[in-house]
Amino acid sequence: MVLKALLVVLTAVVLGGCDRGGGAGTQPPGKAASPAAQPAADAETLALGARVYARNCARCHGPRAEGDFQWRRRTPEGRYRPPPLDGTGHAWHHPLDVLRRVIREGGPPGQSDMPAWGDRLSPQEIDAVIAWFQSRWPPEIRQAWERRNAASGRPR
Repeated sequence: MVLKALLVVLTAVVLGGCDRGGGAGTQPPGKAASPAAQPAADAETLALGARVYARNCARCHGPRAEGDFQWRRRTPEGRYRPPPLDGTGHAWHHPLDVLRRVIREGGPPGQSDMPAWGDRLSPQEIDAVIAWFQSRWPPEIRQAWERRNAASGRPR
């Protein structure tokens, strides 16, 4: 089982390293994302996160967590498009409790089409998917997030 989980994680890392472009505007200048940057969890948790992400998140946020290439532009209905979760978007600005809440309860009504997943995902699955997309963040983004999260005074 552990070998299978490790193979899933390694496959995700290798495939995630291919074609990081994801479309115009997804990669800020000078911010090359690294799929193996400081994983926040063990191989089993990352494998669970990769499975949960592939089943539930990839349709909107992209298979490599690259998000919609126009994520900063609102739709004609005034909602924001799915942002990247690979460290090139704004997810790293939010403390862990906010990331959990957005996944559990969905995005702000009228501002986002992000559905609530709290009735479909367990707290363990939510934490695993967060660990998975955080494992794709470059080291400097991960460190900045850790500082922000600690400064928020919110529980980890």
